[in-house]
Amino acid sequence: MTGANKGIGYEIARGLAAAGVTVLVGARDAARGAEAAGKLAAEGYTAVPVELDVTDPLSVSAVAARVEREYGRLDVLVNNAGILVERGQRPSEMPVEALARTFATNVYAIVALTNALLPLIRRSAAGRIVNMSSGLGSLAATSDPSGPYAAYPLLAYNASKSAVNSVTVSYANELRDTGIKVNAADPGYCATDMNGHAGPRTPAQGAIAAVRLATLPDDGPTAGFFSEDGAEPW
Repeated sequence: MTGANKGIGYEIARGLAAAGVTVLVGARDAARGAEAAGKLAAEGYTAVPVELDVTDPLSVSAVAARVEREYGRLDVLVNNAGILVERGQRPSEMPVEALARTFATNVYAIVALTNALLPLIRRSAAGRIVNMSSGLGSLAATSDPSGPYAAYPLLAYNASKSAVNSVTVSYANELRDTGIKVNAADPGYCATDMNGHAGPRTPAQGAIAAVRLATLPDDGPTAGFFSEDGAEPW
């Protein structure tokens, strides 16, 4: 999984490891990835650090080659890496460059990594792809002026997460007859480095939906958007 060395990503890795999954701890910083994998190993879990920059095509290709060489297949892909570049700008003040930088990590990288690893996921008996989204990506929620999200018009971030939802549905529809399930997870507003630890939820709480979707049974849903409490509106 990507972005697994801290915050929600680390807790997703921990939850999957606790479920018996051999977790590949993807991190852009090799030292931090190794530290996170070491912490999981100290708890008795099987975790392997993997250096991965999701925006670097060479890094993505190298990881795909390594997974094929060392494991031969991939059962679960959690696309968790993401960035938030807004610092109080109104949508009308958002530079296009910042929008492009956000989409490069939050959207384009999901497509690049999924495409690179999909041949290995097809070899799994129960492939699962989980894309980390946000309630801020819900058009229904953010367009409600009386709802909790209308006050956060984060153009780049919100648009990227709406795009993640669309990407999720596209892959789910393509793979619907294969047994591979593709869903988007909403972790809720969690206290992480991304928001200055302002969220009321813990990273462990934020990981619940993603772990559940990554370990769905054969009759579980696909092409859905879920929080810990159930289905979320698009």
